[in-house]
Amino acid sequence: MANEMKANELTSSDIDTVRRQFAAEVGDMSDQWVGQQVRDIRKAKRLSLKQLSEAAGISIGLLSQIERGSSSPSLRSLQAISKAVGVSPVWFFNDGKIPPAEERKVIVRSGSGRKLDLPHKRLMKELLTPDLSGSLQMLLVTIEAGGTTGGDSYWHPGEECGYVLQGEMELWVGDQHFHLHKGDSFRFKSEQPHKSYNPGKSVARVLWITSPPFY
Repeated sequence: MANEMKANELTSSDIDTVRRQFAAEVGDMSDQWVGQQVRDIRKAKRLSLKQLSEAAGISIGLLSQIERGSSSPSLRSLQAISKAVGVSPVWFFNDGKIPPAEERKVIVRSGSGRKLDLPHKRLMKELLTPDLSGSLQMLLVTIEAGGTTGGDSYWHPGEECGYVLQGEMELWVGDQHFHLHKGDSFRFKSEQPHKSYNPGKSVARVLWITSPPFY
């Protein structure tokens, strides 16, 4: 199945297959769903309509229509938008995993969370909240040995907290440095420069909550 492949293995044909399957299952709400996902991740990335339209190489008018669900995006437009925000195109179709209508805004079943694989950082994020709307998001962050959120610290509006489920993690917040192990938890203001790193020899898994959503 196309949606079981890694994002960097997906062809245009795979993406189109996932899109058609999603549209067949969701029906008339497909464009509204996709538009909402585009809008949510744009806001989570702290991008304006103008910034995303320029990064994706599409007009503000078209992007606005896509977000409102009044225009069905072409495969090319979806690929351009996904590249600009750093996700696979199938992100907008819930990674091809279609939950029952009554669960779509409330429940994420085990193994069904949308994933963002960052192999260059040896890190993967799985979204455990149904989408990026609302005032918070919950992620399962998997950091391979030697993996990191990045060489440089970063900051953004909001607040974060988390719980180390497995392994160990180093955390830098402002000018402070902490070494966390399984069972440890944390909280900090996201405006403070921060980054994390797995210094261990095995994988680390962290339940990570951010408010507002930041992806």
